[in-house]
Amino acid sequence: MQRTGKLGLCIGISLLMATYACGSKKEQGPPRAIPVMADTVTQKAVPVAIHAIGNCQAYSTVAVKSMVGGEISQVHFTEGQDVGKGNLLFTIDPRPFQTALKQAEATLERDRVQAENAKINAQRYEVLIAKQAVSRQQYDQFRTNAEALEATVRVDEAAVENAKILLGYCFIRSPIDGRTGNLLVTGGNIIKANDITLITINQIRPIYVAFSVPEQNLPEIKKYRTAGKPLKVEAFLQNDATGAEQGILTFIDNTVDKTTGTILLKGTFSNPKRRLWPGQFVNVILTLTTQPNAIIVPSQAVQTGQQGQYVFVIKPDLTVEARPIVVSRTINNDAIIDKGLKAGEKVVTDGQLQLVPGAKVEIKGSVNSSDKGS
Repeated sequence: MQRTGKLGLCIGISLLMATYACGSKKEQGPPRAIPVMADTVTQKAVPVAIHAIGNCQAYSTVAVKSMVGGEISQVHFTEGQDVGKGNLLFTIDPRPFQTALKQAEATLERDRVQAENAKINAQRYEVLIAKQAVSRQQYDQFRTNAEALEATVRVDEAAVENAKILLGYCFIRSPIDGRTGNLLVTGGNIIKANDITLITINQIRPIYVAFSVPEQNLPEIKKYRTAGKPLKVEAFLQNDATGAEQGILTFIDNTVDKTTGTILLKGTFSNPKRRLWPGQFVNVILTLTTQPNAIIVPSQAVQTGQQGQYVFVIKPDLTVEARPIVVSRTINNDAIIDKGLKAGEKVVTDGQLQLVPGAKVEIKGSVNSSDKGS
């Protein structure tokens, strides 16, 4: 009798728990929508570009030296000054060279007079030899003397020209348009010919930007460069929001660096505002071509799983599906999609960790909404 009572009590408790559980399930209602950020898949033309770090190099660099020795009597510029081609930079004391030029000119004048007199004598003896009034030996002697003095005159003329050149070297002028650097020798110093560098001048308008890219990019670069249209190169200065400097690709090195597997390229920039400076590092974008009708999503939408990359696509009923995609490349914060999406579809850009295929979502906004509105 006692056993029967206990059995009845257990059955009653079980029925009560079952009734409570059924009541709880009825009170749960529909599943909660998961809040997410979303964005729309777009389609537009995008550049096919290569990104690299570049270094600015002077278009040309000249180390100025003196071709003659002497005292620097005057410096005609200040350090860091822009100079034009032909501008006077230094004056070497010209007085010793002026004296040497006068001496050479006087020697030339003397020898010219002697040569003219010897020529006249030779002409006289030529008439006399025709009349057999003098011996052949005497005539040959006067003719040889006249020819020797003519040769001496030519040597003197060369000496005068050389003295003029040396005097000209006393006035050192800029061979290029550019900017002067640190002045290494000041006025009053005695220098030797072709001894030390007096000043270095860098031409920065135009200017080169050198950068290296992986060798696997070389065939594509050559392909688009041989198409005839210059390839655009952009240089972005660090911590400078002014914008990029525009240039074109002008040089591809003839050898791939075996140690790094890269090849050196150079872009030429007109640099009108002189924003680019020799030795400066810049971010470089080399644009090869433009890809039309590219499918684009924010890179935040792309997830990686065991089967590869995928995105959560939001259906019209606000449920999501995990769709495999093929990403071609990324540009800034955008991913270029080769396969898996079409324009106009919505994808989840934030909140993916809470999602499973078929989950209900509530769109709270767009990650890039501020960018698109700007």
